[in-house]
Amino acid sequence: MAEKKTAEKKTETAKKTEVKKTEVSKKTEVSRLKKYYKDNVIPQMEKHFNYNNINQVPKLVKIIINAGIGDAKDNAKSFQIAVEELKQISGQSPIITKAKKSVANFKLREGMSIGAKVTLRDNRMYEFMDKLISIALPRVRDFRGVNQNSFDGRGNYTMGVREQLIFPEIVYDQVEKTRGYDITFVTTAKTDEEAKQLLQLMGMPFRA
Repeated sequence: MAEKKTAEKKTETAKKTEVKKTEVSKKTEVSRLKKYYKDNVIPQMEKHFNYNNINQVPKLVKIIINAGIGDAKDNAKSFQIAVEELKQISGQSPIITKAKKSVANFKLREGMSIGAKVTLRDNRMYEFMDKLISIALPRVRDFRGVNQNSFDGRGNYTMGVREQLIFPEIVYDQVEKTRGYDITFVTTAKTDEEAKQLLQLMGMPFRA
């Protein structure tokens, strides 16, 4: 009996060790787009803009996904469903955004939950962008590219998607309501021209 318990304990320990190895492997694994940026985008950017130092080459710092859920502010269940969908799409727990001031016309009170957002960095950031340009955007009906005039003058780009259904994690039959997102790409580029070239080389399908 003691030998059986010892064997079971060893098996359980081995399973836990294997799980930890898998988790570490996932954390250290370099995403496809991150590798592509290092191997292909950096050399092309250096050539195009004649940078003297590799550190001058712009890079993607973070991606911010914002979801406005103000219509569900009085419905806790609907609000939670919307938050969970954003979590599934981004792979990260969202931060709930609150109203900064009260607006009587909209029945809005200061501190009321009105949305959710996530800020993605490093591998998650690259994986999300890869999924967006390779899988999600091609699912948009009559897609002809994204607006190339949505830069903010400081090298950052914001685009909108009209519905969460374009993302592979969302199951159509389980969607309560169609919702859109604002997605901002924050880069180290000093100009919009550099930022556009960076994103375009990384696969962003700008409309001609």
